[in-house]
Amino acid sequence: MIFPTIDAVVEGLQQAGYFADRRLATAVFLALKLQRPLLLEGEPGVGKTELAKALSKALNRELLRLQCYDGLEQREALYEWNYAAQLLHMRAAEAHGASSDIESEVYQPRYLVRR
Repeated sequence: MIFPTIDAVVEGLQQAGYFADRRLATAVFLALKLQRPLLLEGEPGVGKTELAKALSKALNRELLRLQCYDGLEQREALYEWNYAAQLLHMRAAEAHGASSDIESEVYQPRYLVRR
């Protein structure tokens, strides 16, 4: 269920046990409407995770929690390479007469570890 209005966001979050003011509900509404992430920052205990839990419940979607910290980069948050599998592939290719395009072979989606 995508909320059709800001008031529907307020109501949906209330039903999930979270009481949001209109400003926060507007940010949630726009993030959903524009299909963009909603990035929250603040001191511990102000309700960032609780908002995410309530929104997940209200939308009947799985919550994927990402603990952010200074220095966290996009590539670390989204995926990482399976270096062991890449190395194994390269060694096997070398043992069997290496492919000329080994670099592009090891940077395929099958070598990604999703976060």
